[in-house]
Amino acid sequence: MTALLAFCSRSALWFDRMAPLVLPTLARFVFAAVLLVYFWGSALTKLGDGPLGLFRPSSGAYVQIFPKAMEAVGYDTSALGLWHWAVVVAGTSAEFLLPALLLIGLCTRLAALGMLGFIAVQTLTDLYGHGAIHQAATVGAWFDRASGSLILDQRAFWVVGLMALVMLGGGPLSADRALRNAPWARPAFPQR
Repeated sequence: MTALLAFCSRSALWFDRMAPLVLPTLARFVFAAVLLVYFWGSALTKLGDGPLGLFRPSSGAYVQIFPKAMEAVGYDTSALGLWHWAVVVAGTSAEFLLPALLLIGLCTRLAALGMLGFIAVQTLTDLYGHGAIHQAATVGAWFDRASGSLILDQRAFWVVGLMALVMLGGGPLSADRALRNAPWARPAFPQR
């Protein structure tokens, strides 16, 4: 029994040392593999025509972000104000920028926090703006046999991966680490 406890203790120490190296890299890889194209694809649907399409969002952008407001104005985007435009442009920009930062591991903790906020707003919009709150299968439930609901189940996994990045940073294969270890970023030691 003592040998088994010693093995468990040594294994735990090894996993403790490896976690900061493996988990952030794995979390960024899984984010890129599962959610990068999802968010970029969603952002592309919000762009208007031309090279300045980000600043002239499509009407679909307003429908996705402000479904009830769009319905109230008869789907006429010109009836919405500057605040609606600013939210749509900021949200679309975030859908491009934050996943890109996570992909390369630059400002990882801040980008992951931003994505957590984005997912919270996205979830609230889905639940209350698009009416998913009234669709039990879409919302789902925890501690049940089904594991594929779009809101509670999927987004819980998204949040856990992003929380790992908030807590651990981008890992050894990140721009954050490269910048931190750059010769010009190291503190100068006084000459003796």
